[in-house]
Amino acid sequence: MVAAEPAAAADPAGYQNVRINEVTSSNTDTVELYNTGSIAVSISGWKMSDDSFSPQTFSPSSSTLPAGGFVTFNSPKGLGDSDKLVIYTAGGAVVDRVEWATNGAKPAMARCGGDGTGGWVTTTAVSTFGASNASGCPSSIPAASRVRINEVTSDGADTVELYNGGTSAVSIGSWKYVDSDTTHSPVSVSSSSPSATSIPAGGYVTFDSTLGLGDNDSVFLLDGNGNTVDSVTWATDDAKPSDERCANGTGWFQTSTTATLGSANSCSGSGGGTGGGQLLGGGGSLTSGCTPEAPSGTGSTPAGTLAWPGGLDVTIADNVCAFTTSTGPEGRDLSGLAFDPANPSVLWAAKNKNWLYKLVKSNGKWIPDASWSATGKQIRFAGGTGQPDSEGLTVGANGHLYVTSERDNSNNTVPKDTIMEFDPAATGSTLTPIHQWDMTSQFPQLDTGSKDDANLGFEGVGYVPDSWLTANGWVDPLTGAAYNPANYPLHGSGLFFAGLEWDGTLHVYGLNSDGAFTTFGTIATGKASVMDVTFDAGTQRIIATCDNTCGETHTFMKVNASGAIVPDVTYTNPAVMPTDNLEGFAIAPTSTCVTGFREAVWSDDGIYGFGSGSSSYGHAIYSGTFPC
Repeated sequence: MVAAEPAAAADPAGYQNVRINEVTSSNTDTVELYNTGSIAVSISGWKMSDDSFSPQTFSPSSSTLPAGGFVTFNSPKGLGDSDKLVIYTAGGAVVDRVEWATNGAKPAMARCGGDGTGGWVTTTAVSTFGASNASGCPSSIPAASRVRINEVTSDGADTVELYNGGTSAVSIGSWKYVDSDTTHSPVSVSSSSPSATSIPAGGYVTFDSTLGLGDNDSVFLLDGNGNTVDSVTWATDDAKPSDERCANGTGWFQTSTTATLGSANSCSGSGGGTGGGQLLGGGGSLTSGCTPEAPSGTGSTPAGTLAWPGGLDVTIADNVCAFTTSTGPEGRDLSGLAFDPANPSVLWAAKNKNWLYKLVKSNGKWIPDASWSATGKQIRFAGGTGQPDSEGLTVGANGHLYVTSERDNSNNTVPKDTIMEFDPAATGSTLTPIHQWDMTSQFPQLDTGSKDDANLGFEGVGYVPDSWLTANGWVDPLTGAAYNPANYPLHGSGLFFAGLEWDGTLHVYGLNSDGAFTTFGTIATGKASVMDVTFDAGTQRIIATCDNTCGETHTFMKVNASGAIVPDVTYTNPAVMPTDNLEGFAIAPTSTCVTGFREAVWSDDGIYGFGSGSSSYGHAIYSGTFPC
């Protein structure tokens, strides 16, 4: 009689979302795992192997890997200068794999551009084990590391899609791929698809795997030197019709509704997109004088707009009628939003009729920080005069707030398109600008004597660091050559992109410390209007936001292969949100990521929501999620 063999351990739910996130072959031979999923994953009994030893158990810092969390361990065997690391579940399924050429993991090799989702890069520091990789990543990510496995299908054709999120073409003629079968040798991408020798900037390449891809399997992509570029693992049937990265090119994977091989992912399957979801929170009675206003000027959603890539649920995240002021007792007009990059627990907000708010979270709501001002602080133009029609704001590299105004509300038929710099550490209930730059003369079309035309000026502003512009090859419109910040010695360390509500263009300025400014020109967003502008370091994109005028959309802008800033992809809001004058938009830094997502925040200028009697009536702030 032959005894039955024990059954293999079942693979834990969510195992496919665990990624090798960092590894070093120096001294301790430390490995870091990261969970991109939304549920904790048990890694008890998991094993690892390298090029020279068979799978062996390891001793992790925790046997449970929380959603959005890290676990580290030291390899039970030494890792070589050039080596391969494979992680297995207790049942033997391959979870992830990374390979590196000589000295590629010294001081460390890590995913850069997003924990768990970024491309593999040799880092500059090894002190990030157990924490986000960002501080150890180089300031400029190599072009090859911007290529992602973007979509994969195991429905018979076994097609793999690669996407180049960089600004220059990447040669892939010598690149290879392999599946989770450790007995398979890597296969040349070009042999599987002979035309796949290069990926243009912002472009796609597809090829059919000659190895065959299973119902639950993996794809690992290697460059010509044998370094891992990217990987994806899927559980049973998750790649039918396809497993797609959401947001396109940057987020984590979800099962699609329809495969979109060779083009931008639809992101309409499980984990994001249209349909479903709940609008949570809100309610409460209007306070005296608080007067919501119905939206006006609703337009259509531009063709090609994609569904929101984040979570389906949205929460109303303020108290009812929270932003009533002496100059705005109706409680409306909260417009520009900006997370503080130095302290992402702080959300700055600009309210028309000259107010600024420092907001902090309390019981899930964004409320004024009483230690700064429980009622907001008034702002003035230079000299302490006027009532700036404060629409947009951004945080500069110096921590100061830069606020746009399109007119003086004490003389509201005359445009006054300015950017003002405020020190948030200044004391008192009223703030006056340290510097003020007046660009009104550049927009004569707004000076008609009509308050409506004067109200179509600077609506949003975003600070964009020089390092991003230079790393991505932006061509300076004034010189026709690569942008060189040293040519503008008084402008600081970044430029300011102001959005014009009149026609949806972005206007680029260098703001000099002597009060002068340099105009770098105009950028088309492809939108009829712009209400807010932000630079998101997580996606490495400038975001131009439009409210109901353009169907509640956000256009992500990139530097193309010619050095111009152009639209990349446009998303609409989550389906559960109202169609209102949602003028403010901000995405939290990636350092706040939990379960593969970070907070996205919107502000409703009219506090109208879905109208009288709805839970959103009288509320200004909405909170959702965006992929890391």
